[in-house]
Amino acid sequence: VALTVALLFLLPPRFFASFFSLKYLIPIPKIPLTRAISLLSTLLLLAAIYTGINGSRDPLSNPLPLLIWSIWWISLPVLSALLGNIWTVLNPWSGLFSLLPLRPRFQAPETYLPAVLMLILFSLFVVSDIAPDDPDRLAWITLGYWIFTALMISLFGLRWLERGEPFSIFFAQLAKLSPLSLTKRRLFVSVPGTRLISAPSPRSLALLLIVALGAGSFDGLNETFWWLAQININPLEFPGRSAVALPNAIGLIGGILLLGLVFASTVWIGLALIGASNAFQELFPRLTLSLIPIALGYHIAHYLTSFMVGAQYALKAASDPLGTGADILNLGQFYVTTSFFNVPETVETIWLTQAGAIVIGHILAVLIAHGIALDVLKSHKRATLSQLPVAAFMLAYTFFGLWILAQPTGA
Repeated sequence: VALTVALLFLLPPRFFASFFSLKYLIPIPKIPLTRAISLLSTLLLLAAIYTGINGSRDPLSNPLPLLIWSIWWISLPVLSALLGNIWTVLNPWSGLFSLLPLRPRFQAPETYLPAVLMLILFSLFVVSDIAPDDPDRLAWITLGYWIFTALMISLFGLRWLERGEPFSIFFAQLAKLSPLSLTKRRLFVSVPGTRLISAPSPRSLALLLIVALGAGSFDGLNETFWWLAQININPLEFPGRSAVALPNAIGLIGGILLLGLVFASTVWIGLALIGASNAFQELFPRLTLSLIPIALGYHIAHYLTSFMVGAQYALKAASDPLGTGADILNLGQFYVTTSFFNVPETVETIWLTQAGAIVIGHILAVLIAHGIALDVLKSHKRATLSQLPVAAFMLAYTFFGLWILAQPTGA
């Protein structure tokens, strides 16, 4: 990460400009399946909710928790960053509402603040709820959220997904990291993160991105021995999630506020160094877009091991969704393995993959931040100097992420 910052001083401006302008165009045929895929997604979600209520009470056997946590929440951010905004096709609302003759009664809000609030509530549910993976509990919460979003769409139209539905917004921002972009039946291939450099970022969207990174970071921190020691919990005699619910909620909100304050301060200090403090209102919200690859790196690092195990349980549960002994997928005697956690070579590979995700995310963040600063300030020298405090922040956050990764966990 530090070497990337140093290279920004040494490389000529034209090299940096040409680096993010590399594109390759591939014409593709029109595939009219988007509505059908969304409808299938709706049916799949409703079927999973049914199994959550009527199926096994074991979260590792019931398809709903495995679908929500191991497949949707872990996989979709990564797939969005790799393939583009596939959630516009997979979401369980757009296909259904495209068939209904409904007219929006109100104009959708232009602010992202409703999505910010809901993302905070979701993050609190993840770190503070006493049983976020209980099938029955999760089923009713998921159904309630689906109905709430459907109601909002009936009032504001499908534009609600672009302004008020936090996951659609977050996945859309992650998709701007993708080297692939589809426009008018043409597939563009470019350097990852290119679209973030010129993308607009209202202040409410900046808040959402700070919440996403802060919540993701705390989701890893709250499981460490260090955090449990701060809240006087013995990790070797963990008393249960109810004992840490309130401290985790306070820690989550505090972490988000601290992250926002520190990042805003680094941006302001950088602009003060070049005498351009008046550019803060424009530069700060746009620079929060550079936090997206960092959030993705944390996401991969934090959830990689969970996915390696959870995906196996999800496959097994899909073959026997109601726990009746069925074998729909003809898996036979299928055993979930965790043997890769017991071999030093594979443990080292897993840890290096997690560490690599964090480091690569920060390197890309440094490059994107410089590109945004260059777009706003129009001067390579001024942009580079203004980004020194931001680069120091990202370097420190790299250490922070690797430190979390190296900590023993107790919850």
